[in-house]
Amino acid sequence: MEGLIMAGQLILGLSILVGLHELGHLVAAKVFGMRVEQYSIGFPPKIFGFKYGETEYSLGAVPLGGFVKISGMVDESLDTDKLSEEPKPWEFRSKPAWQRLIVMMGGIIVNVITGVIIFIAIVYTNGDRYLPASEAKYGIIAYDLAKEIGLQTGDKIVKINGKTFTDFDEVTSSKVFLGSNSYYTVERNGQLIDIRIPNDFIEKLSDKNNAGQFLTANGPFEVARIKEESPADKAGLKEGDKIVAVNQAPIQYFSDLQRELTNNKGKQVNLTVLRDGKEINMATTISDDGTLGFYTKFLLNDAVIKYSLGESITIGTDRAFGVVFDNIKAFGKIFRGEVSATKSLSGPIGIAQIFGGTWVWERFWYITGLLSMILAFMNFLPIPALDGGHVMFLMYEIVSGRSPSDKFLEVAQKVGMVILLSLMVFAIANDTFKLFQ
Repeated sequence: MEGLIMAGQLILGLSILVGLHELGHLVAAKVFGMRVEQYSIGFPPKIFGFKYGETEYSLGAVPLGGFVKISGMVDESLDTDKLSEEPKPWEFRSKPAWQRLIVMMGGIIVNVITGVIIFIAIVYTNGDRYLPASEAKYGIIAYDLAKEIGLQTGDKIVKINGKTFTDFDEVTSSKVFLGSNSYYTVERNGQLIDIRIPNDFIEKLSDKNNAGQFLTANGPFEVARIKEESPADKAGLKEGDKIVAVNQAPIQYFSDLQRELTNNKGKQVNLTVLRDGKEINMATTISDDGTLGFYTKFLLNDAVIKYSLGESITIGTDRAFGVVFDNIKAFGKIFRGEVSATKSLSGPIGIAQIFGGTWVWERFWYITGLLSMILAFMNFLPIPALDGGHVMFLMYEIVSGRSPSDKFLEVAQKVGMVILLSLMVFAIANDTFKLFQ
């Protein structure tokens, strides 16, 4: 069922973004009097379609893209039969270069607008809920990856890259992991220590096997949702319970519970639980991996900020374009050899996993906004067969006053298609390989 939900979110998200992207090309082309022969969401075989005016609108069975076919344009269809004839007034090739440039930028512009609107709407609707750095006064819980770089449970992170911070989420922000030579300043036993973050650390964080294995804020807690058939479920733990002792060892913070669970892996223990003001004793056996099988609710005071529409426009726009800048930084790390492409890049399967196996509309729209900005960025790359490739050739024509020959454009389109298909095969194969790691 989770797989179906992942696939459903991926298909819906991509269909929205691809449909809007291709609509940007279509509208721009029609504004300048170009004939649009076909508009399709998804690739053939065609599921259904209809014709309105001069354009056939259709839905394809392969939901990993889409296209518009504009008369007189060398595109992915490689339909060049009529290019030997004199250009017709309604053809792409007969229009001024600046008009053709706007048509090719139409999809990218619409994706940027879509991404910005989604981020603005999220900020305006939800505001920001965050954990103030001052609330992380009990220090951190350091998991395996945090221990690898030298962090310890109980450390208090007081600065990031030499600067104080107000939002605890900044500790794990992209600015930290996509930057170079980042470091934390922590307070440990009354001393300040700098902990360096390796430049390739994001590669380990992005590994699905390391999910949730970095750090979190420590503090008092209570039981949240319980996993079925887990030790917690069998013991009779309920949502809202507070575990105050394990084998009479007092539990105040979540790190205390983790210590006792680790020390008693696979063993039977007695839990003392506070429920409705009364202490209850219950026996259970801790799993071999040192867990009880429940989600934790930390009893720390979140802060909530609501924004006006004007503030939301500024903040949402900044966050949308932040996605583009993060992608540029990530590509920089790949090209410098600090992280590997195989671990950093994802195809359809990886994107579906990002959506997750439960349908949460807030998360769906956030990821869709994220993908809209990434789609705009990727399409702007100067690769033939992408919009950016067409833009590159059109800019050459505008600057030089000479247009590349139709034959050259046809060959460039073929080369671009080979590159894109190779990248798609690599991405899908890489996703499949990661599934079995």
